[in-house]
Amino acid sequence: MGADLSKITCIEDLRRVARRRVPRMFYDYADSGSYTEGTYRANEADFQKILLRQRVAVNMEGRSTRTTLIGQDAAMPTAIAPTGLTGMQHADGEILGARAAKAFGIPFTLSTMSICSIEDVAAGTGGHPFWFQLYVMRDRDFIERLIDRAKAAGCSALMLTLDLQILGQRHKDIKNGMSAPPRPTLANLLNLATKPAWCWHMLGTRRRTFGNIVGHAKGVGDLSSLSSWTAEQFDPQLNWNDVEWIKKRWGGKLILKGIMDAEDARLAAGSGADAFIVSNHGGRQLDGAPSSIAALPAIADAVAGSPIEVWMDGGIRSGQDVLKARALGARGTLIGRSFLYGLGAYGEAGVACALRIIQKELDITMAFCGHTDINTVDKGVLLPGTY
Repeated sequence: MGADLSKITCIEDLRRVARRRVPRMFYDYADSGSYTEGTYRANEADFQKILLRQRVAVNMEGRSTRTTLIGQDAAMPTAIAPTGLTGMQHADGEILGARAAKAFGIPFTLSTMSICSIEDVAAGTGGHPFWFQLYVMRDRDFIERLIDRAKAAGCSALMLTLDLQILGQRHKDIKNGMSAPPRPTLANLLNLATKPAWCWHMLGTRRRTFGNIVGHAKGVGDLSSLSSWTAEQFDPQLNWNDVEWIKKRWGGKLILKGIMDAEDARLAAGSGADAFIVSNHGGRQLDGAPSSIAALPAIADAVAGSPIEVWMDGGIRSGQDVLKARALGARGTLIGRSFLYGLGAYGEAGVACALRIIQKELDITMAFCGHTDINTVDKGVLLPGTY
């Protein structure tokens, strides 16, 4: 493992290893978008169109990528995004990801649709605070209990996802018959036979289904199909009144995820939330929407002067992407796939590797652009006409 990691130089390296090691249905679940996957691809490609201004003869000593996100210290302006089925990329994946984030000094966000439960992650990190992402279900008693469980676990922020009232169609999941754990079909068994390390780790854990739901939601003693349960439970009537109710029930820092329009950004700013995330759900919901980085500038301008923090996710594969997002108005960024590739490739060590890669690229690129403090970065680091 050490020899392999010593040759890992970028997130793409981790992606290639993860593709070899993770069963096809779970790799495809993470590395896919809805319908044509046009928005999914644009998230990454549009970053490449933005060019940087190189500056020279600038004192580059004493550099720092440290900042704050909703008042909480972070080693760089990046958090780990909530990702469903993380514990199917690697056994106990959410615990491993939270440990790596803790060691690195950035926030970790646990998804409602995680394999490891809120309580598992709290125990696995020694009670270190993490963030919890909430989906709103029709069963409001279950939602209230979820919020209370997050409070009891010491979560330091609640992230409410607004763009998954209904599920975007992801063709690969349908073709693969995606389920957790995988159904013992011939195709699945043949594929699992080629992933011995994944199978070995998975045999060593009891966490193989949706830990926040099974045994907690009414009448749910087993949950193999994500799509069928979400179709029944995700509430299509979610609206801004629900945000107010959730904020009151939670009582702590609140982050809204899924803003892609300036009008919605202004509503988010008026909701009393502490931050919102410019996000198209990694291109997994509305295909044909703009990339997150393309949508960011107008949205940031729409709430300029408001105390709400603007963040973004979608397509971040390098520290340069983090720098560009920061320059265009995002105080913070979140990484989903970049984190999952590291996890699927090498477990906790792979997540730590991904974070080191992103921070190193951020640090070096910031210096080449004439800055030594991430908190001073603005549009001046970008070449006019390319954003």
